[in-house]
Amino acid sequence: MPAYQFTALDASGKQQKGVLEGDSARQIRQQLRDREWTPIAVDPVEQKDKRQGNTWFQKKVTAYDLALMTRQLSVLVAAAIPLEEALRAVAKQSEKAHVQNLLLSVRSKVLEGHSLAQGMQQSGRFPDLYIATIAAGERSGHLDLILDQLADYTENRFAMQKKVQGAMIYPIILMLMSFAIVMGLMTYVVPDIVKTFDQSKEALPWITVALMKASDFIRLAWPFLMSFGVIAIILFIRFLRTHAGHYAFDRLTLRLPLFGKLSRGINSARFASTLSILTQSGVPLVDALRIGAAVSSNWVIRDAINHAAEKVTEGGNLGTQLERCGYFPPMMVQMIRSGETSGELDRMLERASTMQDREVTTFISTLLALLEPLMLVLMAAIVLVIVIAVMLPIVNMNNMI
Repeated sequence: MPAYQFTALDASGKQQKGVLEGDSARQIRQQLRDREWTPIAVDPVEQKDKRQGNTWFQKKVTAYDLALMTRQLSVLVAAAIPLEEALRAVAKQSEKAHVQNLLLSVRSKVLEGHSLAQGMQQSGRFPDLYIATIAAGERSGHLDLILDQLADYTENRFAMQKKVQGAMIYPIILMLMSFAIVMGLMTYVVPDIVKTFDQSKEALPWITVALMKASDFIRLAWPFLMSFGVIAIILFIRFLRTHAGHYAFDRLTLRLPLFGKLSRGINSARFASTLSILTQSGVPLVDALRIGAAVSSNWVIRDAINHAAEKVTEGGNLGTQLERCGYFPPMMVQMIRSGETSGELDRMLERASTMQDREVTTFISTLLALLEPLMLVLMAAIVLVIVIAVMLPIVNMNNMI
């Protein structure tokens, strides 16, 4: 039974929106009239999603939404509730209209005879990893177990994402406040203070002269500086969206001392986690490698994984191919080799995934812990330079007196 999104006016004239299921739009309008509502618009959810598919304002399924719906679906399927009923229950449980529309559109595909993985794939809103894992669970007949593993995976990914975002809030606020304070000092405070030195016939210290010129430049040119900054950011984003620009930025990132290590660590953890859950779900290794490459945010590492997948298809060893590309930690490569030799690749990948997640979390926490005092030291150094530039002429005048 397809789902329809409606807009209607209730008895008090207030606009109401929601999703109902019915055989046709006419039946949905009749349901609304039975409630004494006046239908304004009734659109099939699937067609509405297609019309909004290329717009900038389309609401996406967040990591939290994905983790929550996966866990709820896992619990209901494990309780032997039919899949279509489980999808309907999870849709009703969600408070977000776009999540309800998505789940009901998937449910309508399931009712038409499609598998759950096919319905998700046709919606175009679920990750490749998600679809491949569910397809493997449906083939093996253990969809409840696969959904439980997938729920653990999505929840762990979401927890790590929130941990990183939460840790970055304070340094970002500190950076913005430091910039605002410096701009305020250079624009309003310094000019008033150094005015007293303009009438002095004595030569001013070079640091005071430099501060006065910098203050005048910032006070006069700040609109141009702000405009230049905005234009530079827009051009940089557009450059990153090009094929050559994305590759250039990813290569540069891998060469940088700290950011290169961070990028390799994040992509290694993501790759190990993806490969672990896919191999445990029964997905063939080559297919799992290609999906693992697709979830990589760095295109250079993605190409290296695809190259390794081609070599594995030809009979090569996965551990050897990952070692040759040079983007994965030696410990992880050694664990993969051990898993291939012992025939327990899925178990070793799970351990490697846990290890990489822990290392990345520790590395990010260390970087952020160092960033906070560095920002304070930088702010103190800037204020110290301003104070010295202001105090030196005063000290020289006192010495002359």
